[in-house]
Amino acid sequence: MQIVVNTRLLIHNKLDGIGWFSYQTLKRITRNNPDVHFVFLFDRDYNDEFIFSDNVTPLVLGPQARHPFLYYAWFHLSVKNLLNRMNPDLFLSPDGFLSPGAKCKQLPVMHDINFLHNPKDLKTLTSRYYNYYFPKYAQQATRIATVSEYSKMDISKHYHVAHDKIDVVYNGINEGFASLSDPSQQIIREKFSHGKPYFLFVGSQSPRKNLNRLIAAFDLFKERSGSDFKLVLVGAVYSSEGDVKRVIDKSRYKNDIVFTGRQPQEELEKIMASAFALAFVPYFEGFGIPIVEALQCETPVICSNTTSMPEIAGDAGLLVDPFEVNSICDGMLELYHKPQLRNQLIENGKVRKNLFSWDKSADLLWNSITRCL
Repeated sequence: MQIVVNTRLLIHNKLDGIGWFSYQTLKRITRNNPDVHFVFLFDRDYNDEFIFSDNVTPLVLGPQARHPFLYYAWFHLSVKNLLNRMNPDLFLSPDGFLSPGAKCKQLPVMHDINFLHNPKDLKTLTSRYYNYYFPKYAQQATRIATVSEYSKMDISKHYHVAHDKIDVVYNGINEGFASLSDPSQQIIREKFSHGKPYFLFVGSQSPRKNLNRLIAAFDLFKERSGSDFKLVLVGAVYSSEGDVKRVIDKSRYKNDIVFTGRQPQEELEKIMASAFALAFVPYFEGFGIPIVEALQCETPVICSNTTSMPEIAGDAGLLVDPFEVNSICDGMLELYHKPQLRNQLIENGKVRKNLFSWDKSADLLWNSITRCL
């Protein structure tokens, strides 16, 4: 059996949500199925860390697919021609893109369809590309995998795909996330928040991450609590970072807001474990990986009451309205004033986290693959 896999988001030291999903599931699937030949398609030079086992053959195929015109050139032309020459049993695409015109079976992982609901969150050409082609991909797919029951419902409803054609494959939790001792936490706080407790956000500065309202809520929290807390923002800069910077500059408490940029994985794990709470209030998520990473670190979670986030956080999250600054602030104040609530969320998280592991994710994705075949 031969499976060709789109691995263009396996980029050394630059793994984000979909990249981590690809890395963790493919590492397990390739090693657990030594009799299957996997061909990994990269659109640039690759790192050997991504060649997980002897049954993986890497291929570099141009052009680099980092723009809608190049998406088309890569998936619709280069990948299609390769697939039709190789005639594999399946084309697996962890980022949801498919190859129209390819004659083999195809399985996309569509993590969410935020671009349908919030098209202005993306550059105009990218938004148009996604909204034109992803409905076609959904119809072309042999099956579809997605990362939450919410996304399954959303894809089924808007793309008119039968419910039983969509498989839910939850994300897992990277191995390094764990609780830290109090002295170790204090070392991290000295490094990143001047020794003070902090609320933490992890993610990009894309519009849907809702950083403007989070910063406004933090301002209110500081005013109403009189505390010395900080707000630490960790993640890559997005094209609209100027908007976030302007909001920070206008904040009365801008000296208490720390933007660290992207951090190495080992550092992120410690920052997460040392936070007073995760404050994760996007208005749209297909899953929300930082939520489960916080659970693993015994860090309490404040998260949005929209889309997939109540499903993922369960009783281990304090839910707030991401569209209401006062609601986000009230969540921060509740945890600040009610240590018993904070402790209860931590205890609930110790149970909740057991629902999520990359071993389970890999097994579920493999089940979806075998159902295609």
